[in-house]
Amino acid sequence: MNRVYNFSAGPAVLPEEVLKEAADEMLDYAGTGMSVMEMSHRSDRFQRILDEAEQDLRDLMKIPEEYAVLFLQGGASQQFAAIPMNLMQNRVADYIVTGQWAKKASEEAKKYGTVNILASSADRTYSYIPDCSDLPVSEKADYVYICENNTIYGTKFSSLPNTKGKILVSDISSCFLSEPVDVTKYGLLFGGVQKNIGPAGTVIVIIRKDLIRDEVLEKTPTMLHYKIQAEAGSLYNTPPAYGIYICGKVFRWLKRMGGLENMKQYNEKKAAVLYRYLDESRLFSPTVQGKDRSLMNVPFVTGNKELDGKFIKEAEQAGLKSLKGHRSVGGMRASIYNAMPIEGVEALVAFMKNFEKENGDHV
Repeated sequence: MNRVYNFSAGPAVLPEEVLKEAADEMLDYAGTGMSVMEMSHRSDRFQRILDEAEQDLRDLMKIPEEYAVLFLQGGASQQFAAIPMNLMQNRVADYIVTGQWAKKASEEAKKYGTVNILASSADRTYSYIPDCSDLPVSEKADYVYICENNTIYGTKFSSLPNTKGKILVSDISSCFLSEPVDVTKYGLLFGGVQKNIGPAGTVIVIIRKDLIRDEVLEKTPTMLHYKIQAEAGSLYNTPPAYGIYICGKVFRWLKRMGGLENMKQYNEKKAAVLYRYLDESRLFSPTVQGKDRSLMNVPFVTGNKELDGKFIKEAEQAGLKSLKGHRSVGGMRASIYNAMPIEGVEALVAFMKNFEKENGDHV
């Protein structure tokens, strides 16, 4: 079997080293005679898996003790409702809409209170990050919400918005653990792990403990009440046990890689290989310019839908998988998360150069 280069936006590539470790332990984890898939979530052995995963994440992100870490189910999208249910005390929240996921989050929040859109990049198909240095933050807003890295459109906040003292809530699904983060600048961070950390179905919430309240909106489901989940140590019900186990292995892999500062440098190096070629190419064009470019998701086009389709088909045959862009944007998208080796990016660029030579008459 040959491993392909998987450029999927999520579920996405995982470190081969982690997959091999998990395969070795599939039938017998640490001498227990069973797989983690079969293990009781109430067992001492699973509790150690959970505790070690949380501690490794705290070490990587330098998460202060005044923040709780929750490993939950439902993916990031379920948090679109959980966040206003837990935080919208005044029934007012401000959202910055820089892509489809922030838009969906804002629409969900409208079910629970007033949502003000402080800034949006919808006017140019979310191809940039608007200026957020002086926003009309609402006086009664309970929080300001952003999606920090926009998977579909390939944009990333290069600096955080000026929330004028309001709590900052951030969806970090696509940039989770790709670079160092100052957790203290946020009230709450959350991310689905299926892009950069683990299997689909697990979401991690990092929340300042003073925001974990007794009082939440009326009829908030028990499963979405942060205080209940925090007091139960993420074990109110059966958690996404195998997902947590894989996340823990990825955390340790990141430590072995030298931590988030080293990972950021490696991600910058990988992205530079692809962006450099795109900026020089006569056939392919990046859809995002300058400082708003994501290190994780790189969309590009030829300007010809038929040629885009030909490229995607031939790339697939060459072992360069999942390069088709999101249906709302079209073209191509290479997601080059932490686990994508630089050799994969170099193989993609080499294929693109050859494709450009063979299809130069379309320029």
